[in-house]
Amino acid sequence: MDSFDPAQVVVRQGHFIGGEYVDEGAGRIDVARPSDGVIYASVPRADAALVDRAVDNAWQAFRTSGWAHMAPRERARILRRFADLVAADVATLAPLEALGSTRPVRDAAAWDVPFTAEGIRFYAEFADKIGGDVLATDHDHLGMTIAEPIGVIGAIAPWNFPLVMASWKIAPALAAGNAVVLKPSEMTPFSVLRLAELAIAAGVPPGIFNVVQGDGRTTGDALVRHPRIGKVTFTGSTSTGAAIMAACAETGTKPVTLELGGKSPQIVFADAPRLADVAARIAGAITGNAGQVCVAGSRLLVERSIADELAGRIQQVFAGLRAGPTWAPGTTLPPIISDPQAARIDAIVQRTVASGARLCCGGSRVDGATPGAFYAPTMLTGVTPESEAVRAEIFGPVLTLQTFDTEDEALELARHPDYGLAAGVHTADLGRALRFVRGIEAGTVWVNRYGRTSDFMIPTGGYKRSGIGKDLGRQAYEANLRFKSVLIDMRV
Repeated sequence: MDSFDPAQVVVRQGHFIGGEYVDEGAGRIDVARPSDGVIYASVPRADAALVDRAVDNAWQAFRTSGWAHMAPRERARILRRFADLVAADVATLAPLEALGSTRPVRDAAAWDVPFTAEGIRFYAEFADKIGGDVLATDHDHLGMTIAEPIGVIGAIAPWNFPLVMASWKIAPALAAGNAVVLKPSEMTPFSVLRLAELAIAAGVPPGIFNVVQGDGRTTGDALVRHPRIGKVTFTGSTSTGAAIMAACAETGTKPVTLELGGKSPQIVFADAPRLADVAARIAGAITGNAGQVCVAGSRLLVERSIADELAGRIQQVFAGLRAGPTWAPGTTLPPIISDPQAARIDAIVQRTVASGARLCCGGSRVDGATPGAFYAPTMLTGVTPESEAVRAEIFGPVLTLQTFDTEDEALELARHPDYGLAAGVHTADLGRALRFVRGIEAGTVWVNRYGRTSDFMIPTGGYKRSGIGKDLGRQAYEANLRFKSVLIDMRV
């Protein structure tokens, strides 16, 4: 699928509670298309009372629907049907995803929707494969742990990959037998509603997967503070993650999984094979989704002898990108999510240049694209570790370039005082690669590649202020369980 007519996409505007749409709330939030700035819909804002209604509905479904106590294989079968319905619904889901987000429809159809379906299918297979253990105890005792679902999971998903990020949260939670109340971003609220419809169609009981619309200040805060939310999972900014941790602590401690900000380095040594491929990889890691990716490779660290050649090759890739609406064929540079975010990106770039950095390319909005907020791929050199563009998570297509002469210097430049989400190392020397895998403080390190595959067993999550806990992998499933210890005295 390469294009669609945005005027023909129908959206359902409401919450999804107990298997039904609910159009109530404390006012409404307008929703704009990033590609042209047109306000095309609105959603009701869930206040504390409506959040309470959604959570209570989920709690009752958790207790009475049989989902939590269903035979694990049957729960897995329902989730596999859910995955099949998602995969078959690409003609509806891809335009819905692209319409209000920064995801070009070609990418949504080829990657986002299949990836979402496969993630649900992956976690379905955990339902009957992870449980408790019989433990080593005295001969007269029987010790064991029993794995149980937590109850109702409060999930908050970001706007940059609405379907995929939502699936990372709901799939392991549902597979473990929990109910979920999901708050999508108010900027991208609609594709997850279709996901909830498909869950019901697959046989997930009403109330087990509810969606509430609203902003973070009102709806999100009420959700994470709710006493019947047993765990919170969130992807977004570091500052919001800290606020969520505080809210959870203030209202009764509960576990949290937080995937937060990043400022990820890409380290390129002179022996890196096929420099043209490396350049394309690095360019893609900062311009994919217009740089609006938590693991974007935004700090380029290059061995001095190849820095000029690599920079030139990257600029050639940048020059070949085509800005355009998410629904237009041939778009390879999507819009920034909003005008305020585009203005923030530009302000950081301009302040960094004013402080002494050199602008190699970009550094402004794209002329003649559409009324949307498009920002040109940008490269800055002459920066230092103290430069704002090096320190701050920009969340846009802005790459900083620093050079090094030794491994020690490269490793020192790779360190960031706050973030540790991901990193890339490009070298033909396996020993060097392994030294950097060990030395870099990051939750994920890619070698001679940059970005995830469909290997869902590999978890993702950050060090330092980049987060707590893991999405994906066995760890994400186990984080949606609680383990009860049992000791039986057999002498009685």
